[in-house]
Amino acid sequence: MSFYRIYTGDDGQSHLEELDMKFAPFTDVEGAFGVGTELFPSKGITFRVAEAGYELQWHCAPRKQFTISLSGTAEIEVGDGTKQIVNAGDVLLAEDLTGQGHITRVISKEPRVHAVVHL
Repeated sequence: MSFYRIYTGDDGQSHLEELDMKFAPFTDVEGAFGVGTELFPSKGITFRVAEAGYELQWHCAPRKQFTISLSGTAEIEVGDGTKQIVNAGDVLLAEDLTGQGHITRVISKEPRVHAVVHL
């Protein structure tokens, strides 16, 4: 499984890269087992709905955060012109806290529902 990371480069622009999540075997205290990621400490989670046609022009992430798309489709554009389609099930790590930022557009006909995990 992979996720997308948006970060601020030395040029002050936001850039996007696709990274692999690192999975390792685990057994939890109640007996659940399988493979999973490390525990990511978080400060909270919120669920948001962005209507079809929503567009947020150049902006930086307000904090380091994961965005997990639950439904709908968004397009993320970064400073070098790269555009990434984000569908239900996709995970985005936003770390571009300074600089030009990125654009977020909902491009599906239905709203985009997503969870935002504050890190």
